[in-house]
This record gives sequence, C-alpha cells and structure tokens, in this order.
Amino acid sequence: MVMTELPIKKAFTLIEPGPVILVTTNDGKRNNIMTISWHMVNEFTRRIALTTGSWNHSFETIMKTKECVICVPSVDLAEKSVRIGAVSGIKVDKFKEFRLTPLPAKIVKAPLIAECLGCIECKFLEYIEAYDILVLEGVKAWINESRKERRTFHAIGDGKFVVDGKVIDYRSLMESKLPEGI
Repeated sequence: MVMTELPIKKAFTLIEPGPVILVTTNDGKRNNIMTISWHMVNEFTRRIALTTGSWNHSFETIMKTKECVICVPSVDLAEKSVRIGAVSGIKVDKFKEFRLTPLPAKIVKAPLIAECLGCIECKFLEYIEAYDILVLEGVKAWINESRKERRTFHAIGDGKFVVDGKVIDYRSLMESKLPEGI
C-alpha cells in the first residue's frame, strides 16, 4: 500500500466534522438561519462548540442575544441547507426564501425548524476569539419522530458531502464507557 501526499491545506477534509447543521437566531426583529459544518460536542455533555466569526450576521446576533437553536437537517434538505449558507440573512428572509417552518422554542427566542430531524435550544457560554469558537450549552432538545428520511449529511470541506449510510451497532463493546441513560 502506498500513501500519496495530501497538501496540508486540505488535511481538514479527512476529519471535517458533521453533520451539517442549521443554526437559527432571532435579533428581536426577525428570524435568521446560517449553515455550519464546523462544530463538535464536548464529550457526553450538553456543551457544543461551533466555529464562526464577526463576518457572519448570525454571529453578531448570538453575541447580542446569548442564544440560538442548532437544527439538524436530513439529507433531503441538503441542497436547501447549502443554499441557505450562500446568502446573507441581512438581505434575505431565509425562512420564506427556502420555505422552512419556524416553530417556537420553549426557552430561547430563536425558532426551531419544523422540517429538521431535531433541534437543540442553546445558551451562549463563551467565545474563544483567537479561534472563532462559540461555546454553547444545550438547554432543551427536540426530535422529529415523524421524519421518514433520517440520514444526515457531512461536509468534506471542498463543496462535496457524504451521506450517512448503514448503522453499525457496537454498543455492547462500549457499554462501560457510556454515561447512564445514554
């Protein structure tokens, strides 16, 4: 077997996180949505980190309101999710433009997206400016059990995406490492 060198600037495509998420905000006047693929969960906690910065309208809203909702779209919303990320919420009402249904959240003012698999209402905890990392804490979670399409999709980072496939169950091998109730 031979390894071929990959340019270091493309190294992230080997481990790009996923799934692609839609983050909703409300600035007090209207709802907005941004698409994010750079995020991570902090172990088995409610803490979630995502990367965005001051160039993004939603970032400003999160910093002002200290809250947002993370929504997980399924693969049938992939093209729509990419298109959402290609336009500014300053210029476009993305809920209307992309025919998505905002649902009221219980704790935060930002809406859930009815068409998504699930949503996590989040409160802002910290901004790590050197790396443009927002640290959030989930305060309420929702799942859409009626969704027939349950596969998510993951950005590779070069404009291509990978779709979830077959589930492999190794729970019995990890049982001692999982927190109670997971």
